[in-house]
Amino acid sequence: MSQARLIVAVCLCCILVAALSVSEAASGKNPYESAITKARSEIWQAINKGKCGSAAAAITVNGKVVYDEGFGMAVREKSISVTPATLFNIGSISKVYVATAIMLLVDEGKVVLDRPVTDYLPEFRMADDRYRKITVRMLLNHQSGMPGSHYANAFGFEYYDELNRETINTLSCARLKHAPGEHAAYCNDGFTLAEMIVERVSGIKYIDFLNKKIFRRLGIKSTGRGVGDRKGKPVARNYEAETGKIHPPESGSALGAGGLSSTAADICRFADTFSGEDILLKKASLAEMRTARPSLFWSKIKKPLYPGGLGWDVTGLPRYDAVGIQLLGKGGATGDYSSYVFTAPDKKISVAVVTSGKHSGADNIALEMLDALLVAKKLISPKDKAPLIPPVAQKLPRNHLSFGGYYAADNLGEIVFDENTNSVTVYSFKEKEKTPSMTLVYNNGYYYDTKGDRYYFTSRGDESYLMSRQSVFDLDKILMQKIKPLASPQSLGINMDNRLWLRRNVNPFETTLLLESHVMKSFLYKELPGYVIFRGIKKIDSPEFAGMPFDSIRDQTELTLLEKNGTKWAWDSDMLYSPAEDAIDLKSGENFVKIRNDGYNEWFVAKEGMVVNFTKPDRGRIVLFLPDGTTSYDSAVDRGDAYAAPGSYIECAGSADDLFTIKTRPAVPDK
Repeated sequence: MSQARLIVAVCLCCILVAALSVSEAASGKNPYESAITKARSEIWQAINKGKCGSAAAAITVNGKVVYDEGFGMAVREKSISVTPATLFNIGSISKVYVATAIMLLVDEGKVVLDRPVTDYLPEFRMADDRYRKITVRMLLNHQSGMPGSHYANAFGFEYYDELNRETINTLSCARLKHAPGEHAAYCNDGFTLAEMIVERVSGIKYIDFLNKKIFRRLGIKSTGRGVGDRKGKPVARNYEAETGKIHPPESGSALGAGGLSSTAADICRFADTFSGEDILLKKASLAEMRTARPSLFWSKIKKPLYPGGLGWDVTGLPRYDAVGIQLLGKGGATGDYSSYVFTAPDKKISVAVVTSGKHSGADNIALEMLDALLVAKKLISPKDKAPLIPPVAQKLPRNHLSFGGYYAADNLGEIVFDENTNSVTVYSFKEKEKTPSMTLVYNNGYYYDTKGDRYYFTSRGDESYLMSRQSVFDLDKILMQKIKPLASPQSLGINMDNRLWLRRNVNPFETTLLLESHVMKSFLYKELPGYVIFRGIKKIDSPEFAGMPFDSIRDQTELTLLEKNGTKWAWDSDMLYSPAEDAIDLKSGENFVKIRNDGYNEWFVAKEGMVVNFTKPDRGRIVLFLPDGTTSYDSAVDRGDAYAAPGSYIECAGSADDLFTIKTRPAVPDK
């Protein structure tokens, strides 16, 4: 064949291949195109609606990255776009990594899942003898019964090396909310203890263990501590959706519970290891992590509850279980980021979405991507979108009326049954003001709201619960638990009704997410004798103590009143408060305050409206709270003067001997 003919033949082959590729894509045979289209459309919608500022998404199939794309600006003021190499904090996806680390030690015969935690951490103590029955397994499947989360100083603008020690100290004073194994209420502290077990048993730092035993073995180079600690790396910065203010790069000190950062592709590479043995874990350990171990409460629900296996939120979803496809899923959210990963291990397919912003809907986006990919591969049928048909209200079951009363989870609520309209009204409280939040109608065992979401009531023993059906995953969730009337209600030693408290154990680098915990109001309700509202509702057990009232609600705390400098202070699990009346009056001119040796932050109160100017140490922080508790100035994100309305509080946080100066002048409106 002549050279000219050879060139023509090669060109014709190239044209034919290109034509076939175009034809394949046009006919829908490209198995990734629909998932990619779904990722792009859903992520851009989330960005355009202000749900997130930037994002990245990735897909791996058979261990290879087949899609990896960034969206939006990583650093707006420098016009730096997000790329596949851009780092995002991944929050609670970190839990799967520490669970894997534990299982690696199980494979080495150094840890036994059903041995007590105290065998590995003898310093672990609680003010409840049942803590001795907490096993390593219960740390990883949220069944320990521990209160929930040590949040104080856990996230911020730098890594806090004292967090593990402080968590142990907090737990030493805490009680259990249920017997170990009885419920599966989400618990971050269990994974902090798991991180400590890895360090104790291996003899090296946790992050070094991950690098040595996981990241290097998988060729993962972008996963590590939070973005605030990854100097010189490309990082997606977080900007407030309402104001555009940029947050300092976030660091998570609870590495095992939620402190890692990564890329979407790296997360997928890690998730791929659950597809078979000898990648990281042995067959038995993989089976442990992929298998749901129900708590005793599961017999009372209609659909599976979160969480699933060891570290994972999900070990299967009904739509995929029905066709024999197991899904593993885990989400993560910090103050500045949100993310989700799904893997279908037996199909060797993983998808991940990482975003800046904590309300991005990353879980739904990741599931839509996975669903599109599985449909394209003809592994599942397309999901029909059923029209919303309002249910016909049926007569309320008589035995349901006893479920009426006061409920709570994050906030206080009341549930009222109305037999005349065959409806249920759910009220929510803001301080003492009660407003209806939704109306439900009963139909064939479920209660429906106007959006078609489903709810139902169930009980176990003398405890009652309002359950919700999670529409994205088709799983059940405890929405609220009923507050039981007390036969012999107790009272605290001081009047807690409508009282303002100021937090005192704030490190200056603590995350903006926790600013709402700095100014706290306590309440008493005459309809709920024996209970107090203070960072959630608590049952008063003595004049100095109020404990957890629920057995199944995450992140509960316990209140202890203590004497300090002749005044009653409040220690609420991991946070310390003094009464607001102890704040220093802000006077005209210059005001000075020095942080004392105890390191507690100091507070001023403005009795009249004034303009304020601040001088602080380089590592210090000043925050101005308006009378309603909202933040109007935070030196972590703001500069210049600020206006302090009458009744505002100013917080100065720093290290011992740090000096703060606040200059004031009269507030004169511009003419």
